[in-house]
Amino acid sequence: MSPQAQLVMIAWLPVVLYLFRIFPAQRAVVISFIVAWLFLPQLAGFSFPGIPDYERMSATCYSILLATFIFDVQRFTSYKLGWLDLPMLIWCICPFASSITNGLGVYDGLSQTLAQTVAYGIPYFLGRIYLNNLTGLRHLVIAMFIGGLIYAPLCWIEVRMSPQIHRWVYGYLDARKFAQTIRYGGYRPTVFMQHGLSVGMWMATATLIGIWLWRAGVIKQVWGISMRWLVAVLLITVVLVKSTGAIILLLLGIMIMFTAKWFRTSFLQLLLIIGVSSYLYMGATGVFSSERIAQVVSGLATVVDQGRANSVGFRMHNEEMLSEKARQRMMFGWGGWGRNRIYVENWNGDLVDISITDSLWIISFGINGAVGLIAIFGSSLLPAFSFFWLRYPASSWFKPKVAPAAVLSVIITLYMVDCTLNDQPNPVFTLASGGIAGLVLKEPEKKKLKGDHTVVVKHSLAQHRQKQRRLTQIRS
Repeated sequence: MSPQAQLVMIAWLPVVLYLFRIFPAQRAVVISFIVAWLFLPQLAGFSFPGIPDYERMSATCYSILLATFIFDVQRFTSYKLGWLDLPMLIWCICPFASSITNGLGVYDGLSQTLAQTVAYGIPYFLGRIYLNNLTGLRHLVIAMFIGGLIYAPLCWIEVRMSPQIHRWVYGYLDARKFAQTIRYGGYRPTVFMQHGLSVGMWMATATLIGIWLWRAGVIKQVWGISMRWLVAVLLITVVLVKSTGAIILLLLGIMIMFTAKWFRTSFLQLLLIIGVSSYLYMGATGVFSSERIAQVVSGLATVVDQGRANSVGFRMHNEEMLSEKARQRMMFGWGGWGRNRIYVENWNGDLVDISITDSLWIISFGINGAVGLIAIFGSSLLPAFSFFWLRYPASSWFKPKVAPAAVLSVIITLYMVDCTLNDQPNPVFTLASGGIAGLVLKEPEKKKLKGDHTVVVKHSLAQHRQKQRRLTQIRS
């Protein structure tokens, strides 16, 4: 870690506190998360005994919690545990059960639980208490779109020059992943993120947001530039970042949103949620045999190039082996310290790790078992499902007030699809899941508005009757 990276990490706490001083709380939370995720240094931070490392996102969570305690302490008391919070609660405490059932001890269980809570639980909790209304989710969506616009020229630079911006700004680069940035005869940008896949997912997300907000009439221009030109810029950037999966997810998102607009149904999103759930069930129960994997690869080869199809096939074969081992500790998994991985003896008797854990689902299943797997995917899929099933049906998604929350519910569904193939954690999406859950658990805003309107009408009628009495008295 370079001196400038250390300085930025030290300065981030007072910066977040300052944001809470000059902006309303919702906007301060959104700005803190977006800026931290997009621009703070990778592989930088400080280690303290007894708590997770102070790195870019834990630093953001700690800073926001401190700012809330100082400037907005009543916000904590507004939180009430709801049924939609149970998956995230289980995900946060599951590491303790995994450690205890594997004989790793109470200290290890507490340590792993705390780390998982900081990485997932706190972003979700902050979304629950700060972004649990349509206004808060609108702030988040617009900030994500603007973040994509700011990232676009940085991506163009790295497409041409190779991923170097992190080194130019912070003085170092994660050379271990540099080989993975070479794609299709060019470079896949990483900017300040951990991997090009994260950049691809972010740019696809920003593009989907831009398309939907533009067509729904939520915003017509940014920085004086028409939305149609900004969306075109993002579409070009998504192609340039060379992430096939992100492009496919973007197309899926567009299909879901415009099916909702034209046919007033969220059937495609429901189908996608069922598809992800079915994939997890089949993967965890060992349904994917070598023959079925070969069929999947053959089908993919008709859509994408053979190299990408073979890459998916290799990953699925690897996950088949890891899933078989995970089923030996079906309930709570193997716990940490690489116990979920597969080892073989080499020629001199040393154990060699032959497994590759690329996707979040197989990592969760291997470490925290079926309980952890259901919990982490349920923490996003359940709020997304409840959004359109219980609160805002597809017929309302094109309304300017609902449109930002609607596209966000689709985005967290697409993110869960991505997690079946990749392990690219993004706390902004976890923050969004908490916000959607809070929105669903609250009384629908349209009912509140209707109730307020009734009160106004009654008040107006009372005033009218009072005036009529006065006029009658004067005439008499």
